[in-house]
Amino acid sequence: MTAQSHHVSDAKKSVVKDFTQLIDSYPIVGIVNMENLPAPQLQRMRASLRQQGVVLRMTKQRLIYKALEQSKKTDVVKLKEHVTGMPAMIFTRENPFALFKLLKKNQSKAPIKGGQKAPDEIIVPAGPTSFAPGPVIGELGSVGIKTMIQDGKIAIKEDSRVAKPGDVISPKLAGLLTRLGIEPMRIGLDLMAAYENGEILTRVVLDVDEEAYIKRIGTAHNEAFALAMEIAYLTTETTDKLLQKAFMDAVTLALDKSVVNGETVKPLLGKAYAMSLALSGLLPDEALSAEAKAAAASSAPSATAPAEHKTEKKEEKKPEEAAAGLGSLFG
Repeated sequence: MTAQSHHVSDAKKSVVKDFTQLIDSYPIVGIVNMENLPAPQLQRMRASLRQQGVVLRMTKQRLIYKALEQSKKTDVVKLKEHVTGMPAMIFTRENPFALFKLLKKNQSKAPIKGGQKAPDEIIVPAGPTSFAPGPVIGELGSVGIKTMIQDGKIAIKEDSRVAKPGDVISPKLAGLLTRLGIEPMRIGLDLMAAYENGEILTRVVLDVDEEAYIKRIGTAHNEAFALAMEIAYLTTETTDKLLQKAFMDAVTLALDKSVVNGETVKPLLGKAYAMSLALSGLLPDEALSAEAKAAAASSAPSATAPAEHKTEKKEEKKPEEAAAGLGSLFG
């Protein structure tokens, strides 16, 4: 018994040929899933995409496989691994990340139905509900949602995970989620993967959180700048600040070692002048250094000496103390 060859109609051959030409003509080729997408919304999205130079074509899964296999592009056949649900192909000259962002922006939320798979993790958040106490407490408890009574209504105690990505949702859970106002489904074109320059980019790669990405770049820049400053690595951003830091460190060191130059002469003279005044007793007592106070105490006359005598002795020592202080500074 000879094996019968499968007859392929001319119409199907024409479809495969058309898809193959599109694959070879466009630099970006994507696989989308249109499952659960209402026809009116699909028509609106097709018209919107067409205005932006994006071509969306639908056919049977088997014919998509044939077109990918017949394409001349390197490794484009690997897109077969991402054909799922109600597949279609999308063709564009736009960046694949921009394409994913465009399709995601046009998606809308919808309730989940019994028998559908959870697209992502489903969390029921803590907080009040509109439910009055009754049998619904047991229904919520049966799916792992802890409750309590608050202000005469049922409230959810804590965030509860009721499904993981890919879990099949039961009719009971689907009904509760709908009553709670939770809509985990996304209605729209779901880009599963895109081909560009021999590389397959999956939705995990394409779904970029731009705000978090920009924040990470900013953090990396700050850390790199701090490291460059720490090791004195010269770049366009660090050169000026490193020169400023070096200048200030040099001035600080020169002042500490009393090195006289154009930058330190005024501060050093000011310091010397203040010390001379302190040593000569012209500054208030609290402004004197500990050493000056000790020197003044040791040279003070006895308490029984006449007041005018103390004044004379103090006046006689002024020139000597000032000369000794200045001599120690500049000598």
